[in-house]
Amino acid sequence: MSNTMKLSEALTKDELRELRKKSDLRALATLVWNWGLIIAAFAVAIIWPNPLTILAGILILGGRQLGLGIINHDCAHHAFFKSQRVDDFVGHWIAGAPMNISLPAYRAYHLKHHKYAGTPEDPDIIFVKNYPVPKDSLRRKFVRDLTGQTGLRDTLRKIRSFKLSRNWPWLTFHIVLAGTLTAIGAPWAYLMWWAAELFIYPAIVRLRQIGEHGTAKDRTSLDPRLNTGTTVAPFWQRVLIAPNDVNYHLEHHMFASIPPYRLKRLHKLLSSRGYYETFDCISHGYDDVIRRAVRNDAPEMVPAE
Repeated sequence: MSNTMKLSEALTKDELRELRKKSDLRALATLVWNWGLIIAAFAVAIIWPNPLTILAGILILGGRQLGLGIINHDCAHHAFFKSQRVDDFVGHWIAGAPMNISLPAYRAYHLKHHKYAGTPEDPDIIFVKNYPVPKDSLRRKFVRDLTGQTGLRDTLRKIRSFKLSRNWPWLTFHIVLAGTLTAIGAPWAYLMWWAAELFIYPAIVRLRQIGEHGTAKDRTSLDPRLNTGTTVAPFWQRVLIAPNDVNYHLEHHMFASIPPYRLKRLHKLLSSRGYYETFDCISHGYDDVIRRAVRNDAPEMVPAE
């Protein structure tokens, strides 16, 4: 296949129409899966409290905190439930409130990212513009994340900008969570949420950002195959660090209106028809993402004469 293959040559209008169909059942299943994992993470640690179950619960919570953010993102695109009103409610209250994300504010911000992806006007370019980076630089970034430095910085920023009129849904979530855990006799489990948000969530977000645009070959290009990446991830990575098909980010940038639960199907169709041939835009697992994110700055050896 030619590397100039057009999207219209790889995908028929009927196929695109089918891919754009929203399913309330699949959207609900995604929502239940995310909250089910959150409840399970707390439940297992509370029923069998030991360092292993608590650590596993914190890891799960970190991934599902991103999962809630991704649901908020999909609702912001009106690409989740059939009803836009349901999307607005779920995105703002059920997914956005726990992560202190206002759906209208996020929508205005994020649509600029899609419009200006990779350009200086892209509000997300600051997160990926220097990739690939030297190995030591990448290591320092993840050390800051995993030791809580990034999470503490972001949390203090939330607190400093807190306004009750704007942030009361977030505050309400934490009051309900702490109150519920206290009522069942496990107030200590509330700290698991904060441990996840301070120590795990920032590292997962960074890894996601790198996989989406940090490994791109030409972020200034208008072709998503050059300015965006997709990561084909195994199940365990999708549970822990790539929730709700967020790893199919290249496909999302092609068609933001396609629901997340249909992006895998779109990826398989385009791959089978050679649409990605000659484009190095697909990573295979997040270990591959990390490899692509590293720049080799070692000086070239000059052969002896």
